[in-house]
Amino acid sequence: MPTIRAAVRRYPLVALTAVVGVVGLALNWTPAAGIVPWLLSLYALVIAAREAVLMVRKFLRGQFGLDVLAVTAIVATAVVGEYWASLVIVLMLTGGEALEDFAAGRAKRELNALLNRVPQTAHQVTESGDIIDIPATEVEVGDRLVVRPSEIVPVDAVLVSATTSVDESSLTGESMPVEKAEGDPLLSGSVNGPEAVTVQASARASDSQYQRIVELVTEATQSKAPIVRLADRYAVPFTLVSIALGAIAWWVSGDPVRFAEVLVVATPCPLLIAAPVAFMAGMSSASTYGVVVKNAGTLEVLSRAKTVVFDKTGTLTSGHPVVVEVRPTGRLSADELLALVAAAEQYSSHVLAASLVDAAKERGLALAEVVDAREVATHGVQAHIGSRVVTVGKPAFVAEHAPGLTRLELQSGEAAVYIGIDQEYAGAIILRDAVRPEAARTLTELRALGIQNTLMLTGDVEQTARKVADELQISELHAECLPHDKVRIVQATTPRPVVMVGDGVNDAPVLGAADVGIAMGAKGSTAASESADVVLLVDDLYRVVSAIKVSQRTVHIALQSIWIGIAISIGLMLFAMTGALPAVVGAGLQEVVDLVTILNALRALGRGREIPTTRTATSKSVTSAR
Repeated sequence: MPTIRAAVRRYPLVALTAVVGVVGLALNWTPAAGIVPWLLSLYALVIAAREAVLMVRKFLRGQFGLDVLAVTAIVATAVVGEYWASLVIVLMLTGGEALEDFAAGRAKRELNALLNRVPQTAHQVTESGDIIDIPATEVEVGDRLVVRPSEIVPVDAVLVSATTSVDESSLTGESMPVEKAEGDPLLSGSVNGPEAVTVQASARASDSQYQRIVELVTEATQSKAPIVRLADRYAVPFTLVSIALGAIAWWVSGDPVRFAEVLVVATPCPLLIAAPVAFMAGMSSASTYGVVVKNAGTLEVLSRAKTVVFDKTGTLTSGHPVVVEVRPTGRLSADELLALVAAAEQYSSHVLAASLVDAAKERGLALAEVVDAREVATHGVQAHIGSRVVTVGKPAFVAEHAPGLTRLELQSGEAAVYIGIDQEYAGAIILRDAVRPEAARTLTELRALGIQNTLMLTGDVEQTARKVADELQISELHAECLPHDKVRIVQATTPRPVVMVGDGVNDAPVLGAADVGIAMGAKGSTAASESADVVLLVDDLYRVVSAIKVSQRTVHIALQSIWIGIAISIGLMLFAMTGALPAVVGAGLQEVVDLVTILNALRALGRGREIPTTRTATSKSVTSAR
């Protein structure tokens, strides 16, 4: 009931029109049936007058659209006595607006959640060494703060403690944990590792990175221009043609009734109903592929897309580290070394442990029984496996137990775990975030659908990002981008419309700034989903192709429905000009035209031909796994 009351308050005209219709039907069965034509006609004309006022205001702003046709249709049907037709047109007009508003409404809960996640409290270290809680907004540059395990860094700061590991994935999209040493910068919004650290504030909360992202999201979503309805492009020409044909019939015959007979078959429903029905059906069709389209008008823009921009980490890549190389240095083979490491890592809670264990299982390696295992938080694991003592982790930690360790030169986006066995350095394992298996196919089919330009934006360094761009044959690469860089690039990109595909909080601003934003919502950031126009509920990049295919098919059917309705209506108007089509019969044929166009528009519900489905900006390269 509260939902119904809220709907009535928000769309009072829809509720009032429904009530008038019910009252009219009830009165038809009473001695007062004679007042029904007056009631319905008067109500329809009042709504027409209201729409006419709004129409004039739009004209003064240079906007011309469907309102002209709607007002003309309501007045014409009321004048010729088709009062029920007038009421139906009023219901479709007011109800269509409500439906369009509902489809266009964004779920603000996730944006509010982003705002609520802005750090609220900081633990300040006083001159006496005490720790007190203060609002994050009161932190001044130079203040010393304590960031506890798994807490969000409240403001941009510099690390005072010796080392820590932070998760910056919500800011940069980089899936790897980032190792920080004393003097390294920490971004607000990043999540501290398992040990408490001391930091020194380098910026106030209002000037920090996370707050800038929030501001960019808000600005981008508010600045997006409204989408012009597809049917509006045809409304004025069709109205002018209808009025012209009616006027010619009146002038030739000298009978004003002929004018009404022509206009009564000048049905606005192909434009009032067919296009919205097709778009809503297209949104329903898209949902069967795990694609949620928030705004019906988005389908129209998406169907005309000429450029697609991708984030790298978590979008073109899986967002999960995988083992890419095992480098043994002693007598053990690569598989033997990996099997020992995976056995030890079974007892680790570190983010890379699961990747190492999965790699061993994928190779069919048997994991030896571990007699004893000890994890040193953020440093590594030491395990007794048979008669061997296996040490796995950071180079400094392993070097304490295995002299002779050699640090590897790693590319950005890579991480390494070092291994010592029985006091000897035994090698290292390199992990990297792999390109999604469906990425190449997605890019190929997008080009086949008419996409002329593809871009990749990433916070990663160009050396690493270039390999992904070349592998996928992406047209342009922009590396080492911060969120505001991405927004600037997307705004300047041509040809348009531009589609942006991303998944992280750092992608939220650019998703809002693009003509169409598509969020990888299955595992991505909820803030990205909030800013986006389209959300993929399945962790499958190919659904971007599915979304564009559905949009193109939907627009094709909507245009087809409009033109079918227009063609039939013009044919009936030409016939009515001869005087051989009475107004009553014309009103009946009008409903046939409506039915034909609506049924055709509903074809957008079908799947058509089966659509198959199948960065670090400011931090250092990852130099070790822990």
